[in-house]
Amino acid sequence: MELGAFSVSLTVKDIKKSKDFYMALGFEVFHGDESQGWLILKNQSCTIGLFQGMFDKNILTFNPGWDQNAQPQDSYTDIRQIQKKLKAQGIQIENEIDETTTGPANITLKDPDGNTILLDQHV
Repeated sequence: MELGAFSVSLTVKDIKKSKDFYMALGFEVFHGDESQGWLILKNQSCTIGLFQGMFDKNILTFNPGWDQNAQPQDSYTDIRQIQKKLKAQGIQIENEIDETTTGPANITLKDPDGNTILLDQHV
């Protein structure tokens, strides 16, 4: 199962302070809009998202169909196939998608410790 690009989506209180902190660690702004309360930062192959006022907790994020530079992949496991395989293994999906559709979609699930995992396909 190919989950695509990985990042950690962090819930932040002050996006400017958080951006400045992570930039001091060598991260650079890759994408996003600070005025809208979200930024994506990269440091080599590490990607983090800063989100102010959007989520309750930090989230592990996977993007099926994208590589670590947010570029579409020629070959990938579609999110509907991922959902079907997870359900077959008894993993509960919090917001299921219609497996007969195509294109962008997302699902969320929780790991055994309650950490939220977002699979967010943009292609």
